[in-house]
Order: sequence, then C-alpha cells, then structure tokens
Amino acid sequence: MINYSTRLQNVQQAMAAARIDLMFLNMSTNLQYLTGIPRDEPNYGNTIYPGEWLAGAWIPQHGAPVLTVPRMLADFHLGGLPGFDVRVLPDAGDPAQLAADVLATFGIRGPAQVAVEDRAWTEFVLNLQRLLPEAALSQASTIMTPLRRIKDAAEIDVLRKAGEITEAAYVATLGQLKHGMSNLDLITEVNYQLRKHGARTNSFVTSFYNMGANYPFDFANREEVLQIPLQPPVSISFDFGAVYGGYCYDFGRSVFFGEPDEEYRRVYDLVMAAQAAGIAALYSGNTCEQADAAARQVIVDGGYGFAFRHRLGHGIGMDVHETPFLTGGDTTGLQEGMCFTVEPSIFIPHRLGARVEDVVVVRADGGEALTTGYRTLHVVA
Repeated sequence: MINYSTRLQNVQQAMAAARIDLMFLNMSTNLQYLTGIPRDEPNYGNTIYPGEWLAGAWIPQHGAPVLTVPRMLADFHLGGLPGFDVRVLPDAGDPAQLAADVLATFGIRGPAQVAVEDRAWTEFVLNLQRLLPEAALSQASTIMTPLRRIKDAAEIDVLRKAGEITEAAYVATLGQLKHGMSNLDLITEVNYQLRKHGARTNSFVTSFYNMGANYPFDFANREEVLQIPLQPPVSISFDFGAVYGGYCYDFGRSVFFGEPDEEYRRVYDLVMAAQAAGIAALYSGNTCEQADAAARQVIVDGGYGFAFRHRLGHGIGMDVHETPFLTGGDTTGLQEGMCFTVEPSIFIPHRLGARVEDVVVVRADGGEALTTGYRTLHVVA
C-alpha cells in the first residue's frame, strides 16, 4: 500500500534541504504521487474553468498542504477530498485573492524560495510573480524527480499488475488477428481489451508499426494510414500499455501476417537477444549508457546496427516516460528499484520491422522483467 504520509515527509525534508519555502503542484503526476489525488484522462481539446490556474496543492516546508480548486472541479471531479484543507474558488471569485490568502496562511512573503510544477500554467507563474515580486522561482522537478526515481516494493507491485493487464490485452488481441484488418481495427481492439481487463485507460496513444514491401515506416494511428488493409507479407509491431493504480506500463511485441522469410526470423531473434543483453546489464552500479551499449552491440554484431534507430529505453512509473534514459551519453548510475523500458528494434522501411518491449526493474545482479511471456514469433498464416 502506498504511504502518502511518508511521501509528504520525504518531500518536505527535501524542500528543507534545498531551502524551498513553498512548492506548488498543479493537477499532475507529482500531485498524484504525493497525495493520491488522481489525474483525469487527457482531452484532445482543452477544457477550462474560471481560475483553473490555481487548481493544485500548496506544500509548505512544514505542516499540512492546502488545496485550491475552482468550484466546478471541487463539485464534479474531485469528490470532496476528505482529509485535505480544500479552499474552493466560487465561479465569480477572485483567484488571485485566494492565492494571496494561502500565501498569508503560510507566512510566505518577500524573497521567498518557491518551487513550481514544471508544467504549471503560465497564468499561474505570472500571477505568482505579481503576488511575490521578490520571490525566486524554481522547478518542482528538482525536488520530486529524485524521490520518484526509485520505486519501492508497493510501487513495483502496482507496475507488475499493470503489466499483467497489458499482457492479457495482448493475448486477447492475438485471437482477433486476421489478414485484411486495418490499423484502426487493431487500435480499437487493443484499447477495448485494456479496459476489459482492468486498465483505467491506455498509458499513451496505442501505436503499431507496419513493415513490408508495401508498407513504409509510419505510425499506424495517423489518419492517412488508419484504414489501410494489412495484407501479407507484413510485420506488425505493437506499442501500448495499461494504466493501473496511477502507474503506466509500456509493452511491445511483433507479429507477422503471412510466412516470414529467413531474414525476418533472424532479425526477430536478434532483437530478442539484444533485449536479453540489455536486461542483464540493468544491475546496480552499471550506467544507463552501458546498458544501452550492451544491447546495441548485439544488433551491431548481427549487421543491423544502422536499423536500431533510437535509445534502448526510458525510465517509467507514474509517467510513461521518465528520466533517466538508456542511451549513449547518459552516465546516470543505475540503482536498485529504478524501472526502465528495454525496447530494442530493427526497422528497415519497405522491408521489415521487429521490436520487443518490457518494463524492467534494476536489481543487484541484473534486471527483473515484469512481463516475460509471448516471446516466440506469432505468425498469422
């Protein structure tokens, strides 16, 4: 079980060490990490409410946070939030005055040190500067990122469950595959199966990469390729994940429509071997770039280094992409409890494509993959 009281203590200790007087977190991943207040699913078009720029929590260096929200959010989205000091902005209220009242509550004035959520509204920053013209502003990520980077056992259990849901959705989708279906069919099926098996939503836009003589390297969720029928021979690479308990999963496998030739089978096996090398390299004391190099060398030695087009992986947790990254030039030391995707690939447009992806926990003697099934090439004859 997630202990939010301990998280608040850790955050306030980090604020004290950094001499941060006050931190503001809007409705964000960081706020959910700290308080458990859930994020909504994102909308394509923005929705706004009067005074929404101050929707979030004000965390002092000592004492309890204060949550400020517009009435519409308080009444219809947050459900009362028992246990929090919630200050509701009426529809015709003055948000700047409410913010000023919170600052007065905490005794924040003059040249204070205030950390602000990295993706807070510009409107919030401008109003805060008007209210505290002498304040020094900094990014909340300097406090929050180091605390979120190492996952404890409870967090890993939640990620593991997200992986189980993701893998179950993949297996259910395999049973629906047939020649001539479109990318829209694939995306719709995967997203349905994610929900059916217990995901709150998909953790990012469900994507497919289709490769073959008649298929370029393209994102399959773009409008111009959604309806194209998938006819053999074509490789189809899945890229999707479930959200469960506030945590994101990221998963990939490749399947083949038709009979794969010898080169494709060799490439598929090479990608799997590269992932195994990358997972083995995720041990405490190694570095991000060394893990990337271990997996990349397998593909280079196999003659396809030019077709491994991206980093080996990225940090993951409550956000689907977190720092640090498994890539050349990232010398961050690996610590037990860090979580990464390990996702090598070989993509050659109009020819072939294969990828694999699992979430992996850094351990003392090598990584622990949270999903391990369905690694043999699936062929839809």
